[in-house]
Amino acid sequence: MTADYEQHHSSAGNEWWRTAVIYQIYPRSFADSSGDGIGDLPGVTARMDELQQLGVDAVWLSPFMTSPQRDAGYDVADYCDVDPLFGTLEDFDQMLAAAHQRGIRVIVDLVPNHSSDQHEWFQQALQAGPGSPERARYIFRDGSGPDGDEPPNNWQSIFGGPAWTRITEADGRPGQWYLHLFDSSQPDFDWSHPEVQAEFRRILRFWLDRGVDGFRVDVAHGLVKDQNFPDYTPDPEAASMGGDQAPAPYFEQPGVHEIYRDWRQVLEEYDGDRALCGEAWVSSVEKMAQWVRSDEMHQTFNFEYLMADWDAGQLRGIIDRSLAAFHGVGAPSTWVLSNHDVVRHATRLALTGDNPQGAGIGPDFPGLPEYSHGLRRARAATALMLALPGSAYLYQGEELGLDEVHDLPDEARQDPTWFRTNGERYGRDGCRVPLPWEADAPAFGFSPNGKSWLPQPDRWQQLARSAQREDPDSTLSLYRRLLKLRREFDLGAGELQWESGLPEGVLGFRSGSVLVLTNVSGTPVAPPEGAQLLVCSSDLSQGQVPADTTAWFRMDRD
Repeated sequence: MTADYEQHHSSAGNEWWRTAVIYQIYPRSFADSSGDGIGDLPGVTARMDELQQLGVDAVWLSPFMTSPQRDAGYDVADYCDVDPLFGTLEDFDQMLAAAHQRGIRVIVDLVPNHSSDQHEWFQQALQAGPGSPERARYIFRDGSGPDGDEPPNNWQSIFGGPAWTRITEADGRPGQWYLHLFDSSQPDFDWSHPEVQAEFRRILRFWLDRGVDGFRVDVAHGLVKDQNFPDYTPDPEAASMGGDQAPAPYFEQPGVHEIYRDWRQVLEEYDGDRALCGEAWVSSVEKMAQWVRSDEMHQTFNFEYLMADWDAGQLRGIIDRSLAAFHGVGAPSTWVLSNHDVVRHATRLALTGDNPQGAGIGPDFPGLPEYSHGLRRARAATALMLALPGSAYLYQGEELGLDEVHDLPDEARQDPTWFRTNGERYGRDGCRVPLPWEADAPAFGFSPNGKSWLPQPDRWQQLARSAQREDPDSTLSLYRRLLKLRREFDLGAGELQWESGLPEGVLGFRSGSVLVLTNVSGTPVAPPEGAQLLVCSSDLSQGQVPADTTAWFRMDRD
């Protein structure tokens, strides 16, 4: 096996992250080597050949750092160690080396908006009094009302319920309130504090020194809060993580940009093209582009694209605005269809009921689609996305065509959203169910003994990797072909030119010598004379591209 990984600075405009296909690993659900039913880092290492065969350029690992696991690792107690659930620092180093040996870069998740309430700093803050240096690292405020019995304002947690929790002081008296935009076990840092800023520089360098290739930054739009702490009621139609037309006083505040300019300087201390990718749920792609200006982050997830309906006009509009906005600041567009926080797109794109981000779906959800209908749209959507210029993110299991597990038993659910809303919102467990690797093995090969932290549905047996590996018509085979052709034709660095004169409901564009036709909802459309089929998300119909299908054709240059 030869490695093509090499850590060096590329010339401006040719950095790896501009065109990379990056595969998100949710470690607890990827592969379990120990038999405890929870995925781990040795499990990732053992499956690295599968990722190389898939053809991805990099992996992003969701949090594996020391944590009480109240929010599946997004509540970090120690940012510079591996949680024993997932292994050790030595296991991380071995996983990193295995990836690099195969030419795969590694991005780690960083959670800077909040820590765990078990973090040493927060425990110190609880023991110290109001106004102390220890409390200044977090957002503590006196309550409102005559006796301070009411929260400082009306802000609500993303997971449901108040965003403030009152503490009991060390002497037993009712005390101050602390802010937590998420679970009460996740207190928000105060990013105006120099110690917080210095600590995260140290954390960045710790992982960069180990050789990581970049960071995905959790809640990248939420670190800075309006210091007046005004009351605010979000738009009920907006995504739970933000995106209101009028930014919330805890999202999209201008001060976040200074933080990422500082971080960018830290990354540039190191050899190689290290990347920062932001999870920024903001109100438009034009505003999103502000996170990737030349001295800030390198990428940010295009959530407007992710949340788009399966509608040709809507998709074309978002693609056009994305390319214009990101190219306007010299950054690549970064496309994504699924992740660990949203309903898998093999289900979502065919839903007919209302599905707010973060709410999830359950067995009583109206308008659940037939699996084949959702999968057909998902395959077409992926084939469209992977032809677009820029970088793309895949979420583990989408290459198998996994659907959202809507029928989890209530007693199996673990997402804080389920508990904080008293079961009114299902949350994100349905997209986090452990992967099926081997059709005839315990837990479908996820673990050696059949344990699985969330139950896998029986219907996934036919979707296991072993069942798809040699099937030329499988979703896994489609993904492999798409990624191979994307690299062969350098589509990530291509320039999109729209085709004119196509029927309503059909998108068509050229990128170099490749013609892409996506029939979202229109009548079957024939490719031009002389077009040679490269790949198709489903069968052509009498030589034409039918609805819910994307096809790539090779064209002679004009």
